[in-house]
Amino acid sequence: MTKVHVSLPADAEEGLQAFIDEVDGRLASDEDTCTVVRDTLIDLFGDREAWERWQNGKPVSPATRVRLQGYDPCNATLEAEYYAEKDDERFKRSKHLQWLWRQFDATPMADNVAFALRFRQMLADHLFAEAGDNLRIFKGVTFSYGHNISVGDNTVIHDDVHLDDRGKLTIGDRVSISDSAHIYSHSHDTVDQTEVRNYHTTIGDDARVTYDAMVNAGVSVGENAIVGARSVVQGDVPAHHIAVGSPAKSVKVKPGFEEVAEPLDAGGERRADEREIPYELPDDIEAFDEFDRNLDGPVQSHRRE
Repeated sequence: MTKVHVSLPADAEEGLQAFIDEVDGRLASDEDTCTVVRDTLIDLFGDREAWERWQNGKPVSPATRVRLQGYDPCNATLEAEYYAEKDDERFKRSKHLQWLWRQFDATPMADNVAFALRFRQMLADHLFAEAGDNLRIFKGVTFSYGHNISVGDNTVIHDDVHLDDRGKLTIGDRVSISDSAHIYSHSHDTVDQTEVRNYHTTIGDDARVTYDAMVNAGVSVGENAIVGARSVVQGDVPAHHIAVGSPAKSVKVKPGFEEVAEPLDAGGERRADEREIPYELPDDIEAFDEFDRNLDGPVQSHRRE
């Protein structure tokens, strides 16, 4: 699609870039990340006056206190915080940055494309394992941790995409991921859903994952491939293939790539077991079964290190 360049008025541009630079500098410093996130959100939500009033010992309502405390990620938990196999040290900082990302997306400024894309690029530089240049990440994108995601240059991720990096997720250069797509890197056992297996899922350079599609854990979507809208990808999509349906099947090779692409029957191969990421759980971990059920039957356990 052909697009045009758009610019903000000079004074607006100056103000937003100064704000991004300030937050970026503080996140890159030795300053406590919780403090940086808290201060940034207090100002973005216009609550500085109420915060100062509370800090000076003046009364605030219980609802106001909960709201003010909630700007600090140290006073919140995220779903991934309960995952038993997570890397606690890495998640500690990732949680704080993810909290800032999610709460920023709840502000009116999240819809200001010229500002929001740059703000999320800055956060991705701090949060992701790798964040390429000219990332365009739109509103409502979520992830498990963030620190197990690598994204290449000039990639666009549209609204309400979920990037599950409970395992590992690698997205190449010039990739397009459309609205409401879900890309997974973990799965649950059929018998005991508390048994989790983690995988490395990859999306190759120039690939497109289109609207509301799901890419299952451990799948490889090849270079220049297309996953059709609302498709469910259970097996690999070879380079230059177009895969559609549920489960997705290769139905066509992109025009002009017939001589270099694999035949259509090469698509759909399930090779996730080769991409499983092993992990160990501490012997003294205080785990619990949220379902509190007694289960019988075979369980395919995760691979140990």
